Amino acid sequence: MSKITFGIVGCGRIAQRHAKHMVNNGELIAVCDSDFEKAKKLAEEYSCKAYATLEELLSNEPQIDVMSICSPNGLHAEHSISCLKAGHHVLCEKPLAINAHDCGEMIKCAEKKNRRLFVIKQNRFNPPVEAVKEAIDQGKLGAIQSVQLSCFWNRNEDYYANSWKGSLDLDGGTLYTQFSHFIDLLYWIVGDVKTAKGFSRNFAHSDMIEFEDSGVVALEFQSGAIGTINYTVNSHQKNMEGSLTIFGDKGTVKIGGQYLNELEYQSIENFEIKNLKGGNTANNYGNYSGSMSNHDLVYQNLVEVLRGDSSISASAFDGLKSVEIIDKIYQEIR
Repeated sequence: MSKITFGIVGCGRIAQRHAKHMVNNGELIAVCDSDFEKAKKLAEEYSCKAYATLEELLSNEPQIDVMSICSPNGLHAEHSISCLKAGHHVLCEKPLAINAHDCGEMIKCAEKKNRRLFVIKQNRFNPPVEAVKEAIDQGKLGAIQSVQLSCFWNRNEDYYANSWKGSLDLDGGTLYTQFSHFIDLLYWIVGDVKTAKGFSRNFAHSDMIEFEDSGVVALEFQSGAIGTINYTVNSHQKNMEGSLTIFGDKGTVKIGGQYLNELEYQSIENFEIKNLKGGNTANNYGNYSGSMSNHDLVYQNLVEVLRGDSSISASAFDGLKSVEIIDKIYQEIR
């Protein structure tokens, strides 16, 4: 396969990270954004073409192999389906969509057009996450009994100012925009969720966002395991913690740090996780940080999959499952 060609829909902050890894793995052909100045700025930086609409880009750049969807959450389905129908593979930022129905429509379109639909789940590549997942798959922790997920971040007024973030239609909610990667890891490591119960409140952002800034959730998994999610974007001034503690009948582990980047605790019967490789830093957006920056590994996997050398690290079905779990939680706590 010759050099892979890329395009970008949406030229906000995360698009910068995509563009960097695109040129390291192929060629960036074109970008588009309804704010044409943003598109022009990114295009100038990477010597590619800029468009004001996705329709224009798709009409003029049929040679693009992969379109990356970096637009607001609520537009992921519409933009992905347009690109798939035009014959392009799609790499969609998280979440895949903000309801399970739209995820299903995206998957059906990809299958009908025989195109690949990739979804960003970069926390799967965090070294302690990979190591714990491998240990669990090997049965080292035994049967998983319970889990505790803690998501304590800060998102202040500046974060939501003059942005689609905070809108129910375009953002979807705190679990979609801030913590969908964490929900994905619950599904990937523990399995699907049977029942969710809990509470949510908007304590500090009532004039900024149309949904909760904090929530507590109790979960029952299909496996019989139980768990909790405690999340907020009200951590004072800065991100505090993103952690997952797992209790099995043969061991206990805690993956912690600000964004699941450290193995903070392990006590496993006749086994120890050793020699963890160093991970990437967090995505830095100026006044705030996001999850661990593993987009390089996402793009590496994408290229290997398209060349037939590897299996996909996170499928569109995985993207659908994390959205289904968030849907299930929101149906109970809102």
